[in-house]
Amino acid sequence: MTILDFRKRKTSGLPISIVTSYDAWSARIIADSDVDCILVGDSAAMVMHGHASTVPASTSMMAAHISAARRGAPEALIIGDLPFLSVRMGLPEAVRSIAALMRAGANAVKLEGAEGNLELITHIVQSGVPVMGHLGLIPQSINAFGGYRVQGRGEVASMRLLDNARSLEESGCFAVVLEAVPGKLAKRVSGALAIPVIGIGAGAAVDGQVLVLQDLLGLNTQFTPKFVRKFLNGAELIRKALNRYHEEVLKRTFPLEKESYE
Repeated sequence: MTILDFRKRKTSGLPISIVTSYDAWSARIIADSDVDCILVGDSAAMVMHGHASTVPASTSMMAAHISAARRGAPEALIIGDLPFLSVRMGLPEAVRSIAALMRAGANAVKLEGAEGNLELITHIVQSGVPVMGHLGLIPQSINAFGGYRVQGRGEVASMRLLDNARSLEESGCFAVVLEAVPGKLAKRVSGALAIPVIGIGAGAAVDGQVLVLQDLLGLNTQFTPKFVRKFLNGAELIRKALNRYHEEVLKRTFPLEKESYE
């Protein structure tokens, strides 16, 4: 899949599947699956580093994760998240952050929010960098939102979100992520745009879905958002494997002779 395929898939009506990856081993498995492309999200700050939000993610952190995913999936389409405030410290600093992610191996970048970012988006798109927008619950603004809350409820809020989505399209974004918004609003936004709308907690009437790998594999045992479906009980499977390994070590049935060197 390429960036140009996003609009083609919207036209054809065939939904797009995106999964996060932060390292080489998972990117390799995703690239060998039917999933369309990889997002190296700033959710790495939470999933991989144990932070309570995405705010601690930095450009260097994101570049390291993108580089690892690229080594695991040399041919995959990889979208890299621009971290908190990396595009709000002036154009030169923003371009340096974007260049770092692209040089690390990203094919495109994802940027949260529309207001205050539209001129920058136009500039970097014209500079040859594909940009995916992100509206609704934008995790980097969690402190302003007062928590992880559904966005776009009420006519004023829904119209503001719709206007922002149109602005992102006009600025040159090739797609927009909608997170934690009512399904009817997400459907309305998707119908208003020529570019794909990718949902995460935005219902099924959009042009694609994105999920965190650890969530869909059932590896996150601390908290499961309403919009997450666990396609595997991964934590339990891994726990059983670890316990079996421990038991085999205690019983001295691991390693066997065939697993040992003469």
